[in-house]
Amino acid sequence: MIANTTSHAEMMELLRKHYPQLAERGLQEEIIAVGKLLFFKAGETIMDFGSYVKLIPLMLKGSIKVIREGEDGNEIFLYYLQPGEACTMSFTCCMMNKKSAIRTVAEDDTLLIGIPIRHMDDWMTRYQSWKNFVMISYDNRMLELVKTIDSIAFQRMDERLLHYLERKADVTGSREISATHQDIAYDLNASREAVSRLLKQLEKNGLVKLGRNKIELVQLS
Repeated sequence: MIANTTSHAEMMELLRKHYPQLAERGLQEEIIAVGKLLFFKAGETIMDFGSYVKLIPLMLKGSIKVIREGEDGNEIFLYYLQPGEACTMSFTCCMMNKKSAIRTVAEDDTLLIGIPIRHMDDWMTRYQSWKNFVMISYDNRMLELVKTIDSIAFQRMDERLLHYLERKADVTGSREISATHQDIAYDLNASREAVSRLLKQLEKNGLVKLGRNKIELVQLS
């Protein structure tokens, strides 16, 4: 993590570009005044399992992968966060002073504004746009989780894998995905052998091209 020295005017421009729904001038000024501009390199852990949430992230650049850990220690990918979005699980942990049940990792180089949690409740009562933002964020994340549950319950493993690759390509803006078969297996809570077998089948079907720790999507569904 690296503190960023972007100017007040640049921060305000980025905030308005990616979070136009936070339209109240007073709220914008408070976000810039109390927020910390932070930069995370690709692969860097932003928040880990069991830690207390101290900052609410508002993303400006990059993408974040959100991962859940089960009681058996296995992990599963939940969803991505992109500029203009918020992690509602961090909201919940803030309000209830709970330890994090998720890990967030920078999928690529990521810039965000970290808001100290003490402002959460205050802004909910003082700024309608912040309250609306929080509520809409909860709704959006719930829909994401329903999609994740549906994919686990109703999709074949090859369909889950292809959907995962397409989502990753969409987030990174590149058809070439840098990931090991083991990385993908962790995210999908599957065995590396199963992932490798299915990737070879996708390649045989002309949907992907496999390289060393790289997967190129040839055809998007």
